Amino acid sequence: MTAIVPAQGVRMEWQELPAAVRDALERQLGAQVVEARTQSGGFSPGIAARLRLADGTRAFVKAVSAEVNARSVIMHRTEIAHARLLPQEAPVPRLLGAYDDGRWVALLFEDIEGRQPHVPWVPEELDRVLDAIGRLSEALTPAPAGAAPIHEEPFQGWRLLAAAQAQGEDDLADMDPWAVRNLAALAARERRCREATAGDTLSHGDLRADNILLTDDGAVFVDWPHACRAARWFDLLVMLPSVAMQGGPDPEALFTAHPVAEGADPHDVTTVLIGLTGMFLDQARRPAPPGLPTLRPFQQAQGEQALAWLKVRLGSGSPAL
Repeated sequence: MTAIVPAQGVRMEWQELPAAVRDALERQLGAQVVEARTQSGGFSPGIAARLRLADGTRAFVKAVSAEVNARSVIMHRTEIAHARLLPQEAPVPRLLGAYDDGRWVALLFEDIEGRQPHVPWVPEELDRVLDAIGRLSEALTPAPAGAAPIHEEPFQGWRLLAAAQAQGEDDLADMDPWAVRNLAALAARERRCREATAGDTLSHGDLRADNILLTDDGAVFVDWPHACRAARWFDLLVMLPSVAMQGGPDPEALFTAHPVAEGADPHDVTTVLIGLTGMFLDQARRPAPPGLPTLRPFQQAQGEQALAWLKVRLGSGSPAL
């Protein structure tokens, strides 16, 4: 059975926020925080806490500073912009406020009464999430005005691996022999990933169990820094390697049976899976970012599952064009 790697960053407590930041957030909320419960799971370092306020209302806060993790600050700022694009009818938390003093960046959301899915995945919970992905796709198609297509940057992992090998920086000796043997063809095809993702759905871009809350009504999708305009099937494809990694069923069977994949061009799907696999395997070889000790093993495990799925889609042949 595949080892289940936890998705977990190093959390700070609400009281560790500078007093000026706490005061500013309480002013936006309109009441004093009387209880803060730090939440585990997910890869954002800094603060992630459910708040109870003096007036009986609740909220969720996530905050980080450049000293904790400079990239997370950028991602929080990006998420503020994305959260403002999300329509109210979508199964997502409503943005209540945001804070940015140049050092600390914070987001305030409505507190969703829900929990993350169990891992290993429970079939009934996975079915609920898969149904909710269909509803999410419907609510976010067409994509809201201002939604940008995915950047090419994530889809260059195979080219980076090939360059590292060519320059003698990494011999890739511990990488899957099939991947090393087909490295040039994989690197060539991933160049078409951005074109292959084209569509008019606002996609989450990073769906995993730790970005989902099960509720009485189905599921709510949280953490939107990677949102982009893409094909309807993009979120499903992104999520399935982590599902397989966390005890779920065969990705190919789940993908082909799902309504959002109906009519998907098989060549485009395989091309994007090539890019996703390369991204995971390349990033897994890098040093761990500050405050995110489990990120690289998590990416490696996702990459291995994505690679296994890719081999199924390509059969025994080469991914050459």
